[in-house]
Amino acid sequence: MSGRGSTERRPLSSPRAAAIAGVLFAVLFTAALVLMRSALPETLSGDPDWLDQAAATRISIGLGLVPFAGIAFLWFMGVVRDRFKESEDQLFSSVFIGSGLLFLAMVFVSAAIAGGIVATVPFFSDAGTRAEITTFGRALMLQVSNIYALRMAGVLLISLATMWLRTGVMPRWLAFVTYAVAVVLLVVTTLSLWVTLIFPAWVLAVSVLILVQNYRRGTAVRAASG
Repeated sequence: MSGRGSTERRPLSSPRAAAIAGVLFAVLFTAALVLMRSALPETLSGDPDWLDQAAATRISIGLGLVPFAGIAFLWFMGVVRDRFKESEDQLFSSVFIGSGLLFLAMVFVSAAIAGGIVATVPFFSDAGTRAEITTFGRALMLQVSNIYALRMAGVLLISLATMWLRTGVMPRWLAFVTYAVAVVLLVVTTLSLWVTLIFPAWVLAVSVLILVQNYRRGTAVRAASG
């Protein structure tokens, strides 16, 4: 009993391969956005004919990728937070977690709206009714994803860049680049889905850098032990 009670508890650390989650998120989320964007018209219009069978299929495939991208994003957030260890700032960490979860929730809501449009439009034979549903649904989807979700992504980047500057766990240049990307996400007002691709591109760059750092650290440890 005494030996078991005296055993030191070692804190868990995320596996190095978990950084691949950011790469998966970037790939899946980008693929979903491209599929949906290629099916949507450039501007809002009252023409319901854009939602043909081919467009509905592309949107459905994209929507099927969104949940898996969300799961990968949760793992990415865990990997990023794990790198702070004991130096984590509770204030900025709370903002980081909250904004990340809000971003993900709004992405899911936007995807659900798109799925609702695809599922309900075939049940209306009147062209005017279909046009009203598709126009309103698409406008609502873009408002949620491009206005509110991107703002939460910008807040996430600001809090994360601030913690990187304070702790030094990531290069300073990456923190300043993150600030710049955050400003773009906060001030952009366009309803184009292409703007959203800025965020997965940033996640991909950070994930690749973490993977490179993990590889170098592992190589150094093996060289020192050998």
